[in-house]
Amino acid sequence: MDYDTLIDAETWAFINRTAEFYPPDATDMSIADQRRVYDQMCEAFRQPRPDGVSCRDRDCSGVPCRLYEVGETDTTVVFFHGGGFVVGSLDSHDDVCAEICACTGIRVLAVDYRLSPEHKHPAAFDDAIAATTYAAQTWPGTLLLCGDSAGGNLAAATAHALRGKLAFAGQVLIYPGLGGDHDAGSYLSHANAPMLTRDEIIYYMAIRESDLQDPTAAPLRDTDFVGLPRTVAIAAECDPLADDAQAYADRIKAAGGKAHCIEEPGLTHGYLRGRTSVTRARDSFDRIIAALTALGRGDWPF
Repeated sequence: MDYDTLIDAETWAFINRTAEFYPPDATDMSIADQRRVYDQMCEAFRQPRPDGVSCRDRDCSGVPCRLYEVGETDTTVVFFHGGGFVVGSLDSHDDVCAEICACTGIRVLAVDYRLSPEHKHPAAFDDAIAATTYAAQTWPGTLLLCGDSAGGNLAAATAHALRGKLAFAGQVLIYPGLGGDHDAGSYLSHANAPMLTRDEIIYYMAIRESDLQDPTAAPLRDTDFVGLPRTVAIAAECDPLADDAQAYADRIKAAGGKAHCIEEPGLTHGYLRGRTSVTRARDSFDRIIAALTALGRGDWPF
């Protein structure tokens, strides 16, 4: 794959800056060291919270969460951070959540689900269900789901598990890993992409010890896609996971639902952190904001 052609100079600068904190051989490090370098990298890219956004931590049915608000609203988005189910925290995605809140006016509840290897599957899934149920009971109104990477997986798995029990206005999945075929499509054509490789995906899945046939771990393996919320799935072109977003949207549409996939050209996994320095990433973030805003209003602009 000719990444020198696909990826522009701004994105390469973001990739290279990331590499300064997160070395390519990080999977050989201890879990504690992986978390340390990931946290350092996220802190280096972290932006100040926008003015007017209030933020406080709270316990949500035993799950640590962080609540972002900017005035009155009847809409809540439950957000799940990425990190391969191994790294990441409320702090790693604090600025993303605060900016979503500021740009949409929507209440954001970020979920600090349990991580592997200390807590194998279905611990993170169970936390996602508990926190989402808490949100629905605490803030009656419009409910949305959102997450990036592993968080996109949790958002989708939550939507599948709670359909018919809770009413979701929509979900936005950002470069999600949904359990696609590791021996086909983008998993092979982008196996050695910058920022995330096929081998790293398999490595993190093994740490979680999840069964690819279990839809609570791999939503694409579900046999029933009826009754799922309106879905916007966003893929990075230069990402082994790219095909998961399109495949998921196609399955929902085939079942009679509404879904739309956006593939972001020339972007890599993890590009949200580059939204302040990479024009393509900023444009994609604007589309994420627009999607959440539309879904929160009950609109479907696709």
